[in-house]
Order: sequence, then structure tokens, then C-alpha cells
Amino acid sequence: MKTEHVRTDIREEKQTMMRDIFELMDQYGHEQVVFCRHPRSGLKAIIAIHNTTMGPALGGCRMIPYSSTDEALEDVLRLSKGMTYKCGVADVDFGGGKMVIIGDPERDKSPEMFRAVGRFVEGLNGRFFTGTDMGTNPEDFVYAARESRSFVGLPAAHGGSGDTSIPTALGVLQGLKATAKHLWGTTDLHGRTIAIQGVGKVGGRLLELLMEEGAHCIIADLNESKVRQYKEKYKEQVELSEVNIIHRSDCDIFSPCARGGVINDQTLPELRCQAIVGSANNQLVEDRHGDLLHEKGILYAPDYLVNAGGLIQVADELEGFSEERVLAKTKAIYDMLLQIYELSEKEQIPTCRAADRLVVERLEKVADLRRILLGWGRDARGR
Repeated sequence: MKTEHVRTDIREEKQTMMRDIFELMDQYGHEQVVFCRHPRSGLKAIIAIHNTTMGPALGGCRMIPYSSTDEALEDVLRLSKGMTYKCGVADVDFGGGKMVIIGDPERDKSPEMFRAVGRFVEGLNGRFFTGTDMGTNPEDFVYAARESRSFVGLPAAHGGSGDTSIPTALGVLQGLKATAKHLWGTTDLHGRTIAIQGVGKVGGRLLELLMEEGAHCIIADLNESKVRQYKEKYKEQVELSEVNIIHRSDCDIFSPCARGGVINDQTLPELRCQAIVGSANNQLVEDRHGDLLHEKGILYAPDYLVNAGGLIQVADELEGFSEERVLAKTKAIYDMLLQIYELSEKEQIPTCRAADRLVVERLEKVADLRRILLGWGRDARGR
């Protein structure tokens, strides 16, 4: 009798867990979530496909030592939803997806692990394309690409388009210029103070671009030696801060370029900037924080538009890479952001709501077009 109670408890616990996952999928609007496990390599990963209205899901694969499966699941769901909106606003024929690997990128990586990643991704039969993100690099996916054709952003020597941090940083710069134009009537960033939280692959390149623009930057990163190197290189043009307090800096623009969730109930009242323009994904913990920024008079550049440069490059790679085309589409972030600012001002709505409205309108138009059958066996992109 006792054994039967234990079995019942286990069944109820499993049912609750599955119900919670489906409730989360309903909350974020997901189509598919895949859990991947390869014991020998230590791989524990989750793939989330949010929306394939525009085409196959596209989004990076990050590797982080998450504290729990729940944390990893929440992250991959939020990130993949953001990719749907990023693809929509960047006007590329892909939907939103993301992959996360639970593990320490400094200790747990192996060629076998990424070949296992490749096998799992290939098993989705073209529904999901992925590449580098936080904690991973193009060389990791050289191994994954041996098992699948669904990897992008590989090193140029392996047929890829190369480093995506270059167009991503350029896109953020376009966002900064559009913000300056909206606020001050000029794209000139000379003498403006910009606080960059995180000077890694993208933040570091952005810093270099801003130094060329003549800006003054406050920087912070968990890698202390890196910020010291930048200070030594740029002298008085750069001021140092700490990751957890840089958002409090007196600056013209705060630029989050590390992990997301930096605009929250604790940090929002402490902001002392006129605008927020950065490359980090999911900077707002909740949409209401975008509403609060609007009320506070702080201009927010929706992150999924500003950081779309890398996405534009890998999407173009799948079409047949053209550097000239990628740069042109990345520079168009400037005009798109001004359009969002204008809509926000005209409708008196937060910029995050204005951007979401434009994306939803595009998705609805494409969904309506896809009702026209192209022929048996043709895929969603008409190929």
C-alpha cells in the first residue's frame, strides 16, 4: 500500500512538471520545446522554438552554468520569443528559436559535446538554425557542423560568414546615433558620455567604435584585466566602474551589453541617464519596466532591434552571404529605430510597445500570405 502511494506521488509530480512546462509555453506562445541529454559528454541542453510563421527558427546557442533547469528553461523561453521579434523587426524570413546548454564554458566544453549538439539540432530537420551566443564561439560549432547543416556563423575558413560581433556592434552604434538624433537633433556622439555594461565580444567592439566617434565611455566588466587594458589604451577617454553599479552612472546613454534583466524594480529608480541603448537580450525583466521607463522619461531602444546585426549576418549567410548586403541592412536599424521613436511619440506609448506592434503587424501579414498554398511538398519559405 505504501509503495502505491509513492507511485501515485511520483505520477502527480511528473504531471505537475509537464503542466508547468505547457503553462510556460502558453504564457510565451511557444510551438516546441526539446530537452537534450547526452550522458557521456555531459550535455544537458534545451531547444525552444517560439514561432515559425516567418520561416524556420533562428537563434544562437549559449552555454551558462545555470543554477537550475528551471532557470535555463525560463531563459531559453524568453530568449527564443525575443528572436521572433528580432527576426520580425529585421525583416528576415526566419522565426524565433534559441538553444541553451547548462554548463561552465570554461570547464565543461568538449568536441564530443558539440557533436552531440549537432546531432540533436539535425534531428529537427531544418526547423531550427543556430550558432554562437554567450559562452560559445564559432570554433565550437565547427564540431557541431560535422553532424548537421543547420549551423551558422562558422569561421570563414569553414565556409561561414565569420564573427557576428562586428555587425552587432555596428547595429548598436546605429541605435546610438538614431537616439542622439531623436534626443539632441544630431547623430554626433563626440563628447557624449556612454556607460557600457560588459565589454566582451560586442561591448568591446562597440567601445572601439565609440572611441573613433570621440565619445567618453564609462565601462565595467567581470573581467577586470580587460577593463584595465582598455583604460591603459584609451586613457582619459575611458572611466572605470563596476558591473553592479554602472547603471547608476551620470551619463547620457546607458548601454547594457552583457546579460539581460538589467532593467528591473531595483535598478530602474537608480538610473541617471537619458536613454538606454545596448546589445544585451531581454534587458527589461517585464514589459511593465518599459512602461515605467516611458513614465520616467528615459528613452528605451528595444534591444531586439538594436542588437539585430548579428542575426542579419547569419540569416544572410543562409541565403548566400554578401557583406555589402549585411552592412546595408544593419545600417537600416537607424531608420527603423527612428520610426519606432516617432510612433511612440505620436501614440504616446512606450517604445517597447511600439516596436512590438510593428512586429505583430508583420507576422499577421505573413501569416495571411502563407494561407496561399504553393504546392505539395513546398516548405514555408516557398522553396
